[in-house]
Amino acid sequence: MWQIRPEASGDQPAVAALLARCFGPGRYAKSAYRLREGVCPEATLSFVAVEDGVLRGSVQFWPVFVGTEPALLLGPLAVESEQRGRGIGIALMDHAIEEARRLGHHAVILVGDLSYYGRVGFSALPPGTVQMPGPVDPGRVLGLALREGAFEHLRGPARRARIDDPVCADGVGWGPLGAQPSPAVKG
Repeated sequence: MWQIRPEASGDQPAVAALLARCFGPGRYAKSAYRLREGVCPEATLSFVAVEDGVLRGSVQFWPVFVGTEPALLLGPLAVESEQRGRGIGIALMDHAIEEARRLGHHAVILVGDLSYYGRVGFSALPPGTVQMPGPVDPGRVLGLALREGAFEHLRGPARRARIDDPVCADGVGWGPLGAQPSPAVKG
């Protein structure tokens, strides 16, 4: 049986290799990756599933703003292909969502399949509520309220909440109103 634990710095090469195997290089073209460029995942919400010393799965969350409200972006969620169907992905999400709730976060968004993510409580958001950068099927924009009323004011374009590593990623914006980074950080 696998064990879920916080991702450690020593896990990063194995996590990167898992993501490459699961999603390939095309993952960088996806809308959600625009919100991850230059941003480190929330360290307190990055978890791995390990079994017999072997990495089986990984989940990460990223800070974003939707309009002027802070939220989390779930993903990537990755499980080794031969390990799928064992419940590892659901267990990783359940664990991470409970930790996000415990830490006081209010809402989580993602782009994905409702049939899968609905199992942990995600639901389709009304089209146009959360506007993801780039082309996205509005029916795949999902949300999960971690607090009562979390989606009452969560409306608008999704933007990166901060820049941790200055990279050039035009068109996504910074902060709640698209404010530019400090002069020391160039994009």
